[in-house]
Amino acid sequence: MRNLTKEQRRDFEAQAFRTLVEHLRKRTDVQNIDLMNLAGFCRNCLSNWYRDAANAAGVDLGKDESREIIYGMPYAEWQAKYQIEASDAKKAEFEKKRPD
Repeated sequence: MRNLTKEQRRDFEAQAFRTLVEHLRKRTDVQNIDLMNLAGFCRNCLSNWYRDAANAAGVDLGKDESREIIYGMPYAEWQAKYQIEASDAKKAEFEKKRPD
């Protein structure tokens, strides 16, 4: 593996994160429950991790603010536009795989 500087690694990771967030913003057809059931994380997890990083760095970032950063709009607006009711099967799968 190539030896990267700390700055290169940080910059590449940041760009990969930005690309992931942009991809998820475009894929409004993919519901959070689908992400949770398949990958064990969702947009809300990303927003929580973002908020945790900000708070650890001394930046007071709230839940609503971090969600808006990830969703590209207020969470309630995203829900109204794109969120659909999950099927009973998806809900049951989520309950079996629910994180601790």
